[in-house]
Amino acid sequence: MSNEYDVVIIGSGPGGYVCAIRMAQLGFKTAIIEKYSTLGGTCLNVGCIPSKALLDSSERYHQTIHSHTVHGIEVENVKLDFPKMMGRVQSVVDTTCNGVQFLMDKNKITTIHGLGSFKDKNTIIVKGEKETVEIKTKNTIIATGSKPTVFPGMEIDKKRIISSTEALKLKDVPKHLIVIGGGVIGLELGSAYRRLGAKVSVVEYADGIIAMMDKELGRNLQKVLKKDGIDFYLKHQVNKVENKGSNVVVTAKDMKKDSDLVLEGDYCLVSVGRRPFTDGLGLENVGIELNERSQIPTDNNLRTTVDNIYAIGDVTTGMMLAHKAEEEGMFVAELLAGQKPHINYNLIPGVVYTWPEVSSVGKTEEELKKDGIKFKKGSFPFKALGRARASEESDGLIKVLADPDTDEILGVHMIGPRCADLIAEAVLAMEYRASAEDIARTSHAHPTYTEAFKEACLAATGDRAIHS
Repeated sequence: MSNEYDVVIIGSGPGGYVCAIRMAQLGFKTAIIEKYSTLGGTCLNVGCIPSKALLDSSERYHQTIHSHTVHGIEVENVKLDFPKMMGRVQSVVDTTCNGVQFLMDKNKITTIHGLGSFKDKNTIIVKGEKETVEIKTKNTIIATGSKPTVFPGMEIDKKRIISSTEALKLKDVPKHLIVIGGGVIGLELGSAYRRLGAKVSVVEYADGIIAMMDKELGRNLQKVLKKDGIDFYLKHQVNKVENKGSNVVVTAKDMKKDSDLVLEGDYCLVSVGRRPFTDGLGLENVGIELNERSQIPTDNNLRTTVDNIYAIGDVTTGMMLAHKAEEEGMFVAELLAGQKPHINYNLIPGVVYTWPEVSSVGKTEEELKKDGIKFKKGSFPFKALGRARASEESDGLIKVLADPDTDEILGVHMIGPRCADLIAEAVLAMEYRASAEDIARTSHAHPTYTEAFKEACLAATGDRAIHS
């Protein structure tokens, strides 16, 4: 193995492996370093992919028990084989990770397993299980992702007090899962286990869930999840989480009533956010200092304070999203090739894969009001959509925010069936600075879920929605 490369990427998550492939396509001699035995990072191994596989399986189980009767399908004696379900989840993970290794081999990218750290700006030491190697590089991209964060009093022990990683490896469905944090990870896993029969309680410090998204989406999602049986304790500050051996006890303060709340369950999922993972990189050896949020500072070209070292994804500023990391990986590769890539960070969509799904792109209503930006809005409920009624999926709505003078779309916010996919049309429209009228005059096949976006745009252009 040659130890000299044009580019070395540390971390093989979505940002890292996509960056490596694009580098190889552009003719760079490329190596990728991964400290774990499989490629794919958090997303493929213990994040995006296994959680979506579990969400899909749990939804199928829930529909079999609760939703088939209305379709004239009588089902009796339904049995949950949880080990087999989790076996399928792991199979999906294995296939996906093996696919990434196939792509590395196909593109002649050298894969080195071990912990990579800087000796100097052109030298990286990789400490593997059996040997330590030293490699030379002209450029390095840091793509080491993030890890779950915790606050004092809720330290993860990986037994009863768990992170999302352990939540995706449980041997049995919890009897009572207590979720700390009403964000994306907590709600996705909480909703999956609720549909498998667990009692689920969500404890959230803020006054609403999915706080980073448009508040109307959070209110609608909470309403649906509450109807599904999830208990919510908003405006509650967790003071202590205790592993009692066979159960776990969570103590929180109700900040509205100034009283204490005590919850007992068999597991507590701590999902209060994630932090950049830079441990062991040896950044001090190249003079890179982290900012106050433990992120690696970069310029507009994702270059660090060292001229040949770049950082992408969760270790730097911005949203911690796999597709954001992918875009940044592509950006750096094309930048080094002398091209002029561009990323519009305002148009990185956010998605919550509960059921109904939630998605958003652009400015929220609250952000526009805070910034004093005038806007008009139109919304359309899924219950008025023929395709949604035909599929018994009528919860939710699509809201479009547009400039009152130019009609340019400023933000699109969705909750409902297939919204994780529907948001792509909104992103594409906004990338080309489309107006609400542009979408309203675009033919959408009938009957489809996408018609709801057209109807919302019609509503935004002067209360012209046809079916509401």
